[in-house]
Amino acid sequence: MVLVKIQNFDSYNTQNIYLYLLITITMVLETYTTIFYVDDDEDDRLFFEEVTQQIGESISLFELGDQMLFQLENPPPYPSVIFLDLNMPVKDGFEVLQEIKSTFNLKDVPVIILSTTSNPETVERCFNLGASLYVKKSMSIEELKKSLEYVLSIDWEQHVLTESNFVYKR
Repeated sequence: MVLVKIQNFDSYNTQNIYLYLLITITMVLETYTTIFYVDDDEDDRLFFEEVTQQIGESISLFELGDQMLFQLENPPPYPSVIFLDLNMPVKDGFEVLQEIKSTFNLKDVPVIILSTTSNPETVERCFNLGASLYVKKSMSIEELKKSLEYVLSIDWEQHVLTESNFVYKR
């Protein structure tokens, strides 16, 4: 029925309807958070998924960096933030981070490193490669939830990254 009504409009009105729909869809997508999480450890993925469901966010899970990179080239969905493990087979988190940050339409997507190590050299390397934040993995659902809520509360377009605010401190 709606299609019949749209077809009866002249071309000017049809263009206005398409423009209105495009603006509406864009507004909905801009307010909708999609989290991408890449980790080869199934338990960590399930743990992360449970927490994101608790806070009502949408998530796409990936076992390998290449799987996520493929999805990034073939949206939707398109992530508002990416959480990335470092120690993975095939392509490690450093390589995935480097690819994301060297791709024009992805370079501004916040990439949060979620890792078990707090080695200063590793943290510095992630900072230099363009990661947005470094978070040490937690064994507690509550700690992970607080970390996730913190990340999602940041206005990444206004955020000024420095070495002093790069590592999330609980």
